[in-house]
Amino acid sequence: MPGRRLVTRDAVRLVRLGTVPRASVPAGKVSVNVSSEPGPSPKESESAPKSEQTRTLILETAMRLFQERGYDKTTMRAIAKEAGVSVGNAYYYFAGKEHLIQGFYDRIAAEHQAAVRPVLDRETDLEARLSGVLRAWLDIAEPYHEFAAQFFKNAADPDSPLSPFSAESEHAREAAIAVHRELLAGSKAKIPDELKDILPEMLWLSQMGLVLYWVFDRSPGRERCYRLADRGAKLTTRGVALARFRVLRPLVREVHELFVDFLPGMTDEDSSDSAPGPDKPGLSKS
Repeated sequence: MPGRRLVTRDAVRLVRLGTVPRASVPAGKVSVNVSSEPGPSPKESESAPKSEQTRTLILETAMRLFQERGYDKTTMRAIAKEAGVSVGNAYYYFAGKEHLIQGFYDRIAAEHQAAVRPVLDRETDLEARLSGVLRAWLDIAEPYHEFAAQFFKNAADPDSPLSPFSAESEHAREAAIAVHRELLAGSKAKIPDELKDILPEMLWLSQMGLVLYWVFDRSPGRERCYRLADRGAKLTTRGVALARFRVLRPLVREVHELFVDFLPGMTDEDSSDSAPGPDKPGLSKS
């Protein structure tokens, strides 16, 4: 029976682990929203709407096939067949492979939020917190390294929905910036009030630099990336310490405004030609 085809190995594993996301998909809309909250208990998962289980099953299946076959060689038809759903059903939840990658972004962001909890709960030193946050991202992203480079050429296109600066990537982007906001707020470092709103975005941008390096890093165990994370954390901590001096704060704001003006997606189109200033909108939407 069609209903039984959904109970595959992946589906059973997801239900047991409690990773079925809570958000549902409104009729006629494509949405990817992996909850950053702890997953429901197995009992709650068993009673979750079948549509949620199906959506998660399709996403999990796609991630597995991307790893096994590569992004370019995996088709929506193959994903649907492996998940035990119709091709039309797969397209109902995800309009294409790009939307599945958005699901990947959200999944990584949610897993990262959970993975950083120990270091953020334990450490108050800014360097230790930042290094721990960056290392946690490298840890959870490692299983996906082999296929990451394949879709990066699409993500590098500023007009692509896979761009980290795109409107479609906003959910994952905001989740990542929130981690850096908490990172700063819980540290013993003295952060000037006028920089508290822009530093989280700048830390996220530095993380994007690490991600770019990670995509092309072929060192064993990505050890060069881990060294870059540690050295970057040390350098950033020194920069934040220097920002305590009022004479250097305008420089920090100017660097932020440079990103706002020239990186796609960091500001609204209608404000892109306006003069820079402290109130210029950035990545975060409040």
